Amino acid sequence: MSFEPAKEGQSVPEVTFRTRRDGDWYDVTSKSLFAGKRVVVFSLPGAFTPTCSSTHLPRYEELSAELQEAGIDDVVCVSVNDGFVMEAWAHEQGIERVRMIPDGNGDFTDGLGMLVDKRDLGFGMRSWRYSMVVDDGVIEKIFVEPVVEGDPFTVSDADTMMEYLRPGASRSSEHVLVFSRPGCPHCARAKALLESQGKRYEEVVLGSQFSHAALQAATGKTSVPQIFIDGVRIGGADDLEAHFGESSASAA
Repeated sequence: MSFEPAKEGQSVPEVTFRTRRDGDWYDVTSKSLFAGKRVVVFSLPGAFTPTCSSTHLPRYEELSAELQEAGIDDVVCVSVNDGFVMEAWAHEQGIERVRMIPDGNGDFTDGLGMLVDKRDLGFGMRSWRYSMVVDDGVIEKIFVEPVVEGDPFTVSDADTMMEYLRPGASRSSEHVLVFSRPGCPHCARAKALLESQGKRYEEVVLGSQFSHAALQAATGKTSVPQIFIDGVRIGGADDLEAHFGESSASAA
């Protein structure tokens, strides 16, 4: 397999993407995506496929706020899939920050020299995996996966992109989960403490979708907040304060 991918300094192709949002069709042009903006684009072989769904897309969604803090206006996922599929995939993945762009005819992908033949898998023509920074329509930096058999995933990931944008920047790999309920002052205190420490967190709010019985089943506790870091239960707001106090002492 061989192809000639676009290079840094080249302009991205001028195409119109047929996209769907909330059940309606919208035409999106390359100009509207890139003009006057600095955009991270990543592309992958297909929606709902294993690596794309488990790692590639979710990690860009997770780091999208940090990418924007590093000077990026938008994060865009492009795949040679139709608008229906991309809309369904975004919904299934809970995507809120990454902009999902279907390149159904492969025009954009082909214009970048990234269209490859995957008919042996029954996929037809699809995109090779890559990521790039596009500054006002011009490729500033591009990471193209090596041309080897299979589906390599070594340089187009979100962490590699983050390292390019902020070399050597320390990024927490911790995954923080907070169980809370509306109006809980201790929950508010815990979340404020996490934010003051620069920790991003996922929040599960007790209510119609998650009951106290479910909280007890999941955590063994009935009180909130309950904070978990990398799967380890820290406890409530006081426990979280003690945890950060111990972390600071260890660092010193």
